[in-house]
Amino acid sequence: MKIIITGGAGFIGSNFIFHMLEAHPDYKIICIDKLTYAGNLDTLKDLISQGKIEFFRIDICDRERIYNLFERERPDIIVNFAAESHVDRSINDPGIFLFTNTLGTGVLLDACVKFGIKRYHQVSTDEVYGDLPLDRPDLFFSESSPIKTSSPYSASKAAADLLTLSYHRTYNLPVSISRCSNNYGPYHFPEKLIPLMIINALHDKALPVYGQGLNVRDWLYVRDHCRAIDMIIHDEASNGEIYNIGGHNEMRNIDIVKLICHELGKPESLIKFVEDRKGHDLRYAINPEKIYLRLGWTPETRFADGIKLTIKWYLNNQEWWEKLTASV
Repeated sequence: MKIIITGGAGFIGSNFIFHMLEAHPDYKIICIDKLTYAGNLDTLKDLISQGKIEFFRIDICDRERIYNLFERERPDIIVNFAAESHVDRSINDPGIFLFTNTLGTGVLLDACVKFGIKRYHQVSTDEVYGDLPLDRPDLFFSESSPIKTSSPYSASKAAADLLTLSYHRTYNLPVSISRCSNNYGPYHFPEKLIPLMIINALHDKALPVYGQGLNVRDWLYVRDHCRAIDMIIHDEASNGEIYNIGGHNEMRNIDIVKLICHELGKPESLIKFVEDRKGHDLRYAINPEKIYLRLGWTPETRFADGIKLTIKWYLNNQEWWEKLTASV
């Protein structure tokens, strides 16, 4: 089996590569990544030097190079992690998000049709559903919930989802889509909430929290997410299906920041409330019942355990993230 993983030098993509090497050591894994600011080849350098994976620096919007790679390698499965994913950056510069997340997905889908790929999997986000009110903890998004995006980022991902489904119907392309809640864990780029708070706290720097920190997110340990995608792409009955992948770990942002302070022995006085993000979604919460009933997947990592593992990783891998913090 030959699999191409796009965006494999990023946070979730690199963790997925590690998972696949462990779960399917006989697979040939090809990683492509544009290596934008969020792609870090240091994460994969040992795998590349040991010949465990092949790496190509390619922009998924580069149709000629994508076609040439597909023609030469003839992959069986494509898993698309390649995306611009930071909401604040999408507010400041929407164009690059529309170009990469939507048009880039279109290039990959065209290549899949042209070269007869057995399965294309689109890695999406729960943000395509919009948000839920804070005072209704009984409400959850299901796979049939309407698309109601709040930012250029989520709109670009929703467009990619719809494009993927259209290729399934129009060209009979085998596809699947997963929409995950907020991931956390090793190799997370330092601009995101949890690694930013860990790194700032270690340096006794201010911990910026939007508004009053009351926004709620469902947190999913990244390796649990990788295991779910692995199950989806190997299930023939999942062709044409959408799956929500949630962690059953809803937390307010302020509570996560306080927890990190406690784990690191830092004072909560480091917390600094800042002007809220434009169009800031209140609560994300998805119902992952479908993937449990269909495939038997459930998250294995409790947030209380996962956050300790994550903090320990950042403490033990300072060299990895120190190179990146200058760009945050």
